[in-house]
Amino acid sequence: LGLMSLGVSPEQLASGVRRVAAGQRVVDPELAVAALEIAENPLTRREMDVLRLAALGARSNEIADQLFLSVGTVRNHLSRIMCKTRARSRLDAVRIASDSGWL
Repeated sequence: LGLMSLGVSPEQLASGVRRVAAGQRVVDPELAVAALEIAENPLTRREMDVLRLAALGARSNEIADQLFLSVGTVRNHLSRIMCKTRARSRLDAVRIASDSGWL
């Protein structure tokens, strides 16, 4: 397994390739830190679908039409999204998810 960022020097890349060929694992420290900084996404796939449409400014009835859901189901998803992200509003949930790298 070898994970290296695009900005490594040719020498670091060559060294990493040699280490992987020898059966070792190579993980770029910058990537490891970035992975630790990104919070795990608590949202389900369907909640993400709803939030993506909400991020585009779609209203609940528009989200329901596009995802073939009832308006009540969309509202339930939005409520759970706001609980899981601890957001105060739909817009706040979009911001939190975007800042966290989920959107």
